[in-house]
Amino acid sequence: MIEKKPVATYSLLAVNVLVFLLMTIAGGSENLSVLVEFGAKVNSLILAGQWWRLFTAMFLHIGFEHIVLNMVTLYFVGIQLESILGRYRFLTVYLVSGITGNLASFAFNPNSLSAGASTALFGLFGIYLMLGESFNDNPYIKIIAKQFLVLVILNIAFSVYGNVDLAGHIGGLVGGFLMGYCVGVPRIGRIPTAKKIVSIFALAFLCIMMLTLGLKN
Repeated sequence: MIEKKPVATYSLLAVNVLVFLLMTIAGGSENLSVLVEFGAKVNSLILAGQWWRLFTAMFLHIGFEHIVLNMVTLYFVGIQLESILGRYRFLTVYLVSGITGNLASFAFNPNSLSAGASTALFGLFGIYLMLGESFNDNPYIKIIAKQFLVLVILNIAFSVYGNVDLAGHIGGLVGGFLMGYCVGVPRIGRIPTAKKIVSIFALAFLCIMMLTLGLKN
């Protein structure tokens, strides 16, 4: 059954905007104390036992421009992908990608405070790359996958020179790519069981590796 409304996408948009408004009321989304209080990724606090920050950081944004850019992206990409994956698969991919991206930041960007939906959004980009690899005979998917590949390359290139958590973006991208195989896309076609199994083990291995690196840092 195909959902008539992208409930998961709208819900994520609402949560992100609500959190941003609460942060603004509390003292401003660019205020470091507010960011820490609301659950930004801070390695020292995660190491102290606040593991929930690997989850909450994806719902925080630093400044108005940050949330507008991410929410516009979530709106357009989310609506399309939710119709392809279904709301539960879509939501699972989004959340796991966000956590994977924050784990990558925890491992490779230990000295910086990080926040934003970009980790999860890059996971959605990863889904398109997975679709392009798995259903390359579909001309529509082939075209859109190439477009997102260019978008990913440009985003990563700009991330190298900007004040951006590159590790978090790449971690989310890889997490979304692998999660695409894990959850499958029954509305488009079948994912071979072997690919699903390999992806599950690969994702688990990467998460354990990044967690271990973060603990050592």
